[in-house]
Amino acid sequence: MSVDSGSAGMAARLGIKPGMVVQELGWDEDADEDLRDSIVDLSGSEMVDEDTDEVADVVLLWWREDDGDLVDALVDAIASLADDGVVWLLVPKSGRPGHVEPGDVTEAAPTAGLAQTSSISAAKDWSGIRLVTPKTARTRR
Repeated sequence: MSVDSGSAGMAARLGIKPGMVVQELGWDEDADEDLRDSIVDLSGSEMVDEDTDEVADVVLLWWREDDGDLVDALVDAIASLADDGVVWLLVPKSGRPGHVEPGDVTEAAPTAGLAQTSSISAAKDWSGIRLVTPKTARTRR
């Protein structure tokens, strides 16, 4: 399947590059299929799930207000993340069903050992919040 430059740009905004291992967590029927397809096309391989033994360059975590404990989900998300990897927390945009308050993310990320670096419009109904392991934590591992 060929992706037009507009949808390829969706994956590129997430920093996806050819050859990257992308792990997807929290998929449900409301996930944006155009974004998913663009990630597969740009990375050159299918996304892996939570059962993978591979080290992920990027973890894509779809998250909604009623999905449970965000700290636990973020801790799970970094379990197979490369030292210099990125977690993209994808949450429904404001006004959409399942919207997550920004304060919830601001509170949960540091508790899980992550730092929030930026936010983008990842897809029509989804915001992307870029989370990384702070450099000081990486050197202690």
